[in-house]
Amino acid sequence: MIFAMVMIGGITRLTWSGLSITEWQPVTGIVPPLSAAAWQAEFEKYRQIPQYKLLNAGMSLADFQTIYLWEYVHRLWGRLIGFVYLLPFIYFLIRGRIPRQLAWPLAGIFALGAAQGGLGWWMVKSGLADRIEVSQYRLTAHLALALVIYAATLWAALGLLYAPSRGATAGFRRGADIVLGLVSLTIAAGGFVAGLNAGLTYNTFPLMDGSFVPAGYAQLQPFVRNWFENVAAVQFDHRILAMTTVAAIIALWIAGWAAALPPPTRRVLHVLLAVAVLQLSLGISTLLLVVPIPLAAAHQAGAVLLLTAAIALRHRLRSGPV
Repeated sequence: MIFAMVMIGGITRLTWSGLSITEWQPVTGIVPPLSAAAWQAEFEKYRQIPQYKLLNAGMSLADFQTIYLWEYVHRLWGRLIGFVYLLPFIYFLIRGRIPRQLAWPLAGIFALGAAQGGLGWWMVKSGLADRIEVSQYRLTAHLALALVIYAATLWAALGLLYAPSRGATAGFRRGADIVLGLVSLTIAAGGFVAGLNAGLTYNTFPLMDGSFVPAGYAQLQPFVRNWFENVAAVQFDHRILAMTTVAAIIALWIAGWAAALPPPTRRVLHVLLAVAVLQLSLGISTLLLVVPIPLAAAHQAGAVLLLTAAIALRHRLRSGPV
């Protein structure tokens, strides 16, 4: 469900739907507009914000309903995840079925989910007054927290499903740590690409506007702003991080042949490499084809799958050598 939530959120962003609901109503917001008058009222609220005035002026009610429903599903799915998580958690906790050492981490995951709702509204607010879209900083924070929740849930589940592996060296575990860090950093950089719509420019590969490093890379001052606010730099950084991540995964895969890995761990390593190659192909294709929505959504799904494989590998290596 969390995986699906990330995908729905990505499509909501790609379809410019995230600002269509201009209020945060955690309880009453569960009910969508049910009459023509209610739809007109929601449409009128949307028509007051800059995105409508500067980007979608003249939009029909039917078009508004399309983007509204994407954002509505996104918010409703978040609420549903909360119920699906909290009710069984309380039930098993009362019955004493949850070990003490697991209860607090599980409660923490729910707290992060609740915080994610507030962070999502904070993100939406950034696009309601002075911008036609949300802040790339808040968008990336929202994505990052979603993936932290996903990773924490996955890690807890893996701990319940699988026994620790044996045989990997400390160096190999450090390599898996580096890969996991690079995957996470590349996804965060992708958040800034999405937030700045940076994939809609420099649609060539491997060069950008005929150069390896685009001419406008360092045009903002202070320099660090370029990493977060400069379209050319943000796209370049994401490219470099992606290629570095794939290279690190290939190096780890080669090192895995010399490591005394049990067959299940070796299979996870193979999956990690396969998903990395797939994700790189999806990323290049998305760029060259100027970000078609189905391909861009697949690229985001690939990012979560790559994170999943990296976490699964590191989890199997958590115990170290015998």
